[in-house]
Amino acid sequence: MLENFSISVVIPVYNCEQFIEKAVNSALKEEEVVEVLIVNDGSTDSTNEILERLKLDNNRVKVFYHKNKSNQGRSASRNLGLQNAKGNYIAFLDADDYFLPNRFKADKTLFDKQKDADGVYNAVGFHFYREATAYELKTHTIYTVTREVLPEQLFKLLLYGKCGHFHINGLTVKRSIFDKTGLFNEALVVAEDTELFWKMAITSKLYTGIITKPLAIRGVHDANVFDQNAIYKIYTLKMYEALVLWCSKNKVDFWVLDDLYKWIWILKEKEDNSLWKDIVYWMHLFIPLPKVFFSKLSIKYFPVIRFRQKLFPFLYRS
Repeated sequence: MLENFSISVVIPVYNCEQFIEKAVNSALKEEEVVEVLIVNDGSTDSTNEILERLKLDNNRVKVFYHKNKSNQGRSASRNLGLQNAKGNYIAFLDADDYFLPNRFKADKTLFDKQKDADGVYNAVGFHFYREATAYELKTHTIYTVTREVLPEQLFKLLLYGKCGHFHINGLTVKRSIFDKTGLFNEALVVAEDTELFWKMAITSKLYTGIITKPLAIRGVHDANVFDQNAIYKIYTLKMYEALVLWCSKNKVDFWVLDDLYKWIWILKEKEDNSLWKDIVYWMHLFIPLPKVFFSKLSIKYFPVIRFRQKLFPFLYRS
């Protein structure tokens, strides 16, 4: 049996007085959780008072602040929690979400069975704190990977949207996985979780857990950042760019870079820029990375070549 399955739960929080106590208590109910690390990211409401009370009531609750109690964002807050974690395994929970009972039972079994597992991902459900639209009721039922996926196939299937997605609330990983991936990218306002998931899928073995029913719940309310499409449009592209840089520095296989460049140009083509502007952007992507610049990828994704491929696709069929 798996020994010392000790879990540190990391919760970043900013002005979440309405939800934070429910989130913390849902984590404390799980016997595998040895500590709940809450990073108060400069809250100005009554969140701080709630956290201080919870800390007095339960010694597993640990509260952290950034320097001068400033607001640094979700990535920096999660990183501060990770840097102070003592458990052998890490789980995440957003402050307006909560775990369902027995959140980690199946994870423990899977880690015991799959000795090479670096992580497990599970389904997450939704709870509406506001009135839901008909579209939301249809689409916001369960956030999950739609079928069991082999770890070596996970990155490509996630990248191309072929198997659904998983949410940070449903992820449990060995603490050692961050030695391979690094911490959250603090330059990304959003999409920082997707970037880290993909780094994990590239470098590590993530296994499919419970995907037919939720093990955690994502709260839907008027202040959700994932409803802000304009921010995601900007930072999704930045996320791809950051991944390219990370992959080139970490000697990741060229096929991964090829796929990432493909999606970058799909996004750029939607902007309908001039050829010259695309060439300048190409220079921005490739010149800082000598090994990639002097590879066939720089030719393949040079805007003139891509323009010709678009106009005369029959000339480029293999």
